[in-house]
Amino acid sequence: MSRAYRTIRALVRSLLGLFFRRVEVSGLENIPPEGGGLLVAWHPNGLIDPGLIFASFPRQVVFGARHGLFSWPGLGSMMRAIGTVPIYRACDLPPDDPDARRKANARSLEALTGAISSGSFSALFPEGVSHDAPHLMNLKTGAARIYLQARAATPPGGAPPVIIPVGLHYDDKDTFRSNALVAFHPPLEVPDTPGLDDRARAREITDHIEVALEEAIHPTESWDLHRLMHRARKLVRAERARDARANPGPVGIRERVMGFSRVWHGYAVRKESDPEQVAALVQRIGEYDADLTALGLEDHELDRAPRLTSLWLPAILGLQVVLVFLLLPPILLVGYLVNLPAAGVLTLLAGSARAMGKDRKDEATIKLLVGALAFPLSWALAGLLAARAHAELHANYANIPEEPLLAAMVVVGLSILGGAIAVRYVRLARETARAVRVRLTRKRRRASMLRLRQERGELHSAITALAEGIALPGEVGDDGRIRGG
Repeated sequence: MSRAYRTIRALVRSLLGLFFRRVEVSGLENIPPEGGGLLVAWHPNGLIDPGLIFASFPRQVVFGARHGLFSWPGLGSMMRAIGTVPIYRACDLPPDDPDARRKANARSLEALTGAISSGSFSALFPEGVSHDAPHLMNLKTGAARIYLQARAATPPGGAPPVIIPVGLHYDDKDTFRSNALVAFHPPLEVPDTPGLDDRARAREITDHIEVALEEAIHPTESWDLHRLMHRARKLVRAERARDARANPGPVGIRERVMGFSRVWHGYAVRKESDPEQVAALVQRIGEYDADLTALGLEDHELDRAPRLTSLWLPAILGLQVVLVFLLLPPILLVGYLVNLPAAGVLTLLAGSARAMGKDRKDEATIKLLVGALAFPLSWALAGLLAARAHAELHANYANIPEEPLLAAMVVVGLSILGGAIAVRYVRLARETARAVRVRLTRKRRRASMLRLRQERGELHSAITALAEGIALPGEVGDDGRIRGG
């Protein structure tokens, strides 16, 4: 890896670490230590998707990206520095010169093929476009054609290239400080049916890539069905925990994905064998979900209310009091004053994107890219203003040491630290407000709570009965937690 590659990867990791609360990676053991290959993934979240792969893949990876992205200020330079290869779409070049696009894409194809055959990895999104659907778009055959050419160009005795499906999972893809999971799956067993021409062979491999990606991402026909599958996952976990009189704690994104995978596999099998029974169960889960949503509750909150306070909240409140009354300028006050304008800009841009009909996939990209510029500029501006104010104070009061640089550094440090504490404080304040609201709801709606608790138990029994005899991924503990996979 070049120094530029390592530097840019460290920068991307830092940005993702700021945007996401936690990024988990699984399946690194599926990556071969030698030889090249192709990483294929679905594309639900704009530039965040390649960013996660770039930051988490342990070996060097070459991306193919649409040509228009290279004109973005800053982003284009970074893409060139890490060797990203441009992919030309019909809208990127003059419509009266289709040969120019074909020739440009041929050069890009050769570059990606050369990288793979020489032992590197390339990452492509076979759908060809980022989207907001809960399922795959139609896959293009470009990834399969690149693989076939790279395999043919691999030197004799060299390790043949592999195709590794990548699952990208978000618990809320456009929300700041949410969680993400990057799952590298075992290399695809590539078919090699004799007698096929190049076009048919590329189509056959593409079909196998599609099947592998469906296993990796668990697509659904609609977001409504997607939400109800998550509801089924959560109600099963909550009911098992209640039966065991256990508190399994918050669910991590790996367990969340594994739980959804179990529901998804069971649904697919029983939809074929018992479609009417499955349809009736989905309708009941939908009614249960609507009632629970109307009360503003989660499944486990039917049994117990969330903690009213966190151990961190009193500490942060106490720290806030100490800082506000004893220090000038207090960390939290500086954090709010400096960072709120940039946060407001991000909120306005995200709202404008929605008003203009932009997809949800664009929101996270906008927040990450604009935030990476807006917040450092806010800190720098605050530092400059602090230095200027300090210089004026020194001019009026000679006893004040002439240290404008130190004043600027202190304010910048307080801005960063105060912003980090403010984010934590706001989240904990929301959790406390929710805990209070849930407690009030549990007191006022006892009859509704009892009815929903009974319905949850019946739904759990129905889901468990339908799942009998199906080999599902992972293992479910008595407390409802899912392990393994």
